[in-house]
Amino acid sequence: MSKETRWRYQDKLEQLQVELNAMARWLQHTGKRLVVVFEGRDTAGKGGAINATAECLNPRQCRVVALSKPSEREQGQWYFQRYVPHLPAAGEITLFDRSWYNRAGVEKVMGFATPAQVEQFLAQAPVFEKMLVDDGILLFKYWLAVDQDKQEERFAERLEDPLKRWKLSPIDIKSREKYAEYGKARDEMFKATHKRHAPWFVVDFNDQKRGRLNLIRHLLDHLPDHEVPGQALELPPLAGKPRKERYTGPVKPIKARY
Repeated sequence: MSKETRWRYQDKLEQLQVELNAMARWLQHTGKRLVVVFEGRDTAGKGGAINATAECLNPRQCRVVALSKPSEREQGQWYFQRYVPHLPAAGEITLFDRSWYNRAGVEKVMGFATPAQVEQFLAQAPVFEKMLVDDGILLFKYWLAVDQDKQEERFAERLEDPLKRWKLSPIDIKSREKYAEYGKARDEMFKATHKRHAPWFVVDFNDQKRGRLNLIRHLLDHLPDHEVPGQALELPPLAGKPRKERYTGPVKPIKARY
């Protein structure tokens, strides 16, 4: 990516992040609650999209939820039960890095759920989401799409980059041979859960930076008018000359190496 292209992306992202902050003030002002579900194929770019959305928001207001595999106790619960505690309270935002739709995706394709469990999920998910929406939660469900050749490039990059290798799991390796099966499972999931009260939105993430911009723009455009004036703040002058840090006790700063 050229410096000019990178600069243009960053400039557009910052403009959107200013709007995200205005939206967050609106949520606090009105007490509205926002849930955004990020789903998609492995390597699509869910983490990057979530980071772009959340990085300039107050972490006390905006929480990212990425649950690990269920514990033995959680496996004995109602399937949706472990997601409910992570739903937002008044004025809050929850971004789900994968969600209850694991059951219709990886659990189905990789055989971690029985056909009966998947069928029950597909019947219950629209009902569960209708309850959320009826209670006032603003729910957005995004599917991040990526072609297999681009997916393979990203798998290879994760394998070679020690800073990204944690993203590559044995399940990811096995899933490479099931691209078509994941597509079929996605289509069945859409058919059962794409409802007027909780529709799906597909975003092309073959170009991840464009995908992030398009997703955030779509989210902002589909929320109610959220213009709330920011609180006017000012910094009065200090009473005296700025002070330097001083340590009189036994604890001192570490030795600087850089």
